[in-house]
Amino acid sequence: MSGPDTIVLIHGFWVTPRSWEHWIAHYEKRGFRVLAPAYPGFEAEVESLNADTEPIEKVTVPQIVESLETLVSGLDKPPVLIGHSAGGVFVQLLLDRGHGAAGVAICSAPTEGVAVLPLSQLKSAFPVLKNPANRHRAVGLTFEQWHYAFTNTLPEEESRALYERYAVPASGGIFWDSALATLRPGHQSTHVDYHNAARAPLLFLSAEMDHLMPPKVQQSNARHYKSTALTEIEEFPGMPHLVPAAPGWEAIADHALDWAVTHAR
Repeated sequence: MSGPDTIVLIHGFWVTPRSWEHWIAHYEKRGFRVLAPAYPGFEAEVESLNADTEPIEKVTVPQIVESLETLVSGLDKPPVLIGHSAGGVFVQLLLDRGHGAAGVAICSAPTEGVAVLPLSQLKSAFPVLKNPANRHRAVGLTFEQWHYAFTNTLPEEESRALYERYAVPASGGIFWDSALATLRPGHQSTHVDYHNAARAPLLFLSAEMDHLMPPKVQQSNARHYKSTALTEIEEFPGMPHLVPAAPGWEAIADHALDWAVTHAR
C-alpha cells in the first residue's frame, strides 16, 4: 500500500478493546494491520475487570495518551486513527500532537472547551456525577442505564447480550475531572490546539439516536476547530451510541476507513 497500512482502534469508557472485535476482523479482511490497544491496566478480559476494578480506578488521561503515543510513534508509517466515544478525544489529542495520517472520531466525547450538555448526556452520566465520592471509584452501569446510554435503539435481548459481553465500569475520576475542567485555570488533560493547521485530517461521525454523546456534542466540537486543517462532520441516522456493535456497523466502518484513506496525508 502507498497509503496507511495500519489502523489503530481506540475504545471508549465503559468498554474495552473487545468492543472492536467485529471491526478488527473486518479491516483485516481488507488487508490492513489492525491494532486495538487497551488503556494501561485494561489488558485483562471484561470479566476480570468487572471482578477487580482497581486498574479502572487508577487510570488517568495522561497515562492513556502516553501509552497511545508510544504505540503510534513506533510504527513504520503514520496509521489511521479511529476512536469511539472517549476514544474520539484520544484521536484528537494524538492528531494535535502530530501523530496519524488521518483520524476519525465516532460519537466522540468533547475536548476541552466544548461546553454543550444535552439533557440525554446528563442523564447518561448521572450515575457517575450524582455522588462526588465517585471521583475515587470505578463506576459501573446497571443494565437499564447501559440500555439508555449505549443501546437505546436495540431490543432488550440484544442490548442485554451486548451489556454482558462488553460492559465494564468507568473511571469516576476522569469523568469528574472533565466536568470540572471549565472551572479550573489553565489547560486540562483534554486540551487541543484548535488553530493547529499542521494536524492530519479529522472526521467526526455522529449517531442520530446517541444519548451519551449526542450529535450536538460533535457539532460543537467540530466548530471549535479554526485552522485550515481538514475537519468534517457527518451523522448516521438511527444509530445508538454503541456504533462498533450496533446493527449496521459495517457501513460505518467502511465509510470511516474510506474517508481516512482518501484524505490521509
